[in-house]
Amino acid sequence: MEPQFDANVQDPSFTDVPATVTPGSTTARARRTFTKSHKLDNVLYDVRGPVVNEAARMEAAGMHVMKLNIGNPAPFGFRTPDEVVYDMAQQLTDTEGYSASKGLFSARKAIMQYAQLKHLPNVGVEDIYTGNGVSELINLSMSALLDNGDEVLLPAPDYPLWTACVTLAGGKPVHYVCDEQSEWYPDIDDMRAKITDRTKAIVIINPNNPTGALYPKEVLEQIVSLAREHQLMIFSDEIYDRLVMDGLEHTSIASLAPDLFCVTYSGLSKSHMIAGYRIGWMILSGNKAIAKDYIEGIDMLTNMRICSNVPAQSIVQTALGGHQSVNDYLVPGGRLYEQREYIYEALNAIDGISAVKPKAAFYIFPKINTKKFNIHNDEQFALDLLHDEKLLIVQGTGFNWKDPDHFRVVYLPRVEVLKGAVEKMTNFFSYYRQ
Repeated sequence: MEPQFDANVQDPSFTDVPATVTPGSTTARARRTFTKSHKLDNVLYDVRGPVVNEAARMEAAGMHVMKLNIGNPAPFGFRTPDEVVYDMAQQLTDTEGYSASKGLFSARKAIMQYAQLKHLPNVGVEDIYTGNGVSELINLSMSALLDNGDEVLLPAPDYPLWTACVTLAGGKPVHYVCDEQSEWYPDIDDMRAKITDRTKAIVIINPNNPTGALYPKEVLEQIVSLAREHQLMIFSDEIYDRLVMDGLEHTSIASLAPDLFCVTYSGLSKSHMIAGYRIGWMILSGNKAIAKDYIEGIDMLTNMRICSNVPAQSIVQTALGGHQSVNDYLVPGGRLYEQREYIYEALNAIDGISAVKPKAAFYIFPKINTKKFNIHNDEQFALDLLHDEKLLIVQGTGFNWKDPDHFRVVYLPRVEVLKGAVEKMTNFFSYYRQ
């Protein structure tokens, strides 16, 4: 029997568009349209967002756009180590089938040994999970943890995927401030003030994207003390842990918290210039007894997605062993070091722009004098810079920074290219008023 349709009752799934009438029918039924989930209302990912879409439109129209918006090493001439490429080619025919859900034993064993070198406590092979990049594992671990209304403390500015994954899992992202006046370190007092009885975990991104900050042991110990006091989990995104400059060393926060449950994320995308291979991992450490049920949830979701990219898993052992070629980029005379030095000095030389010197990764997060340039909408600022100078950056609010007074620059291009970008910025800021 045909369902009855009352033309006098508004069905929210239908819109007021011209009706399609079937010959012989007496009722005109409106055409149905489909809208995106309301879960996406507070989700943003402006690293690949509206401004980037406009840049793509301009390129399609024949314009050349200089891109300083995304941390993808390959377009800027950074090459994957030959040994890694060779070993993947040799193993391709052996990696055509699924692996175990957590990953190849050889890959997880190498990651476990890497975790031992980083002094992560209580880690075995079964505590290692490989993923299609860290992004997949962040999404998986938030989905396994959060019920509607559960709160997670996240840095501001943050890598926006974290906020998105908490939101999509039904949780509530609560942003603690990182202090620009203190090398962009987390404000511990602000973090403490935002803990409630719904808070389940603290997230840190160290080394940090977008600021390039590297957190010292003293700051990490304060975060551990806070997590211990309030019985919170710690999630630590450490994808840039091998991209540290100035003779400094990265400390994994999990190494300071053997009595807490910690999840540590890393991978090869940045350190080995193989972002397209999509190989990341997460390591469960510390007091796993208090997270037994949660780990069952992680295992369930891990099994459901079958496994991560097996050819990429096959080169983890090669990549983590032997000489780390990225080290040559990070010392005086090395590409990343010299590009960092140049962009830091050059940005601070622009009237109305100031920046804290990054210690790691390949990002810098300069501040704009909004009064001088009358900036009240930083997405519009990014669009204006794109239209006027064909230069693509990401505005600060794209990283959940509340004020329209920052932007992120990727300093992966060679110094000669960065000089051209700075010339464009200098010219733009010489006349720009929003």
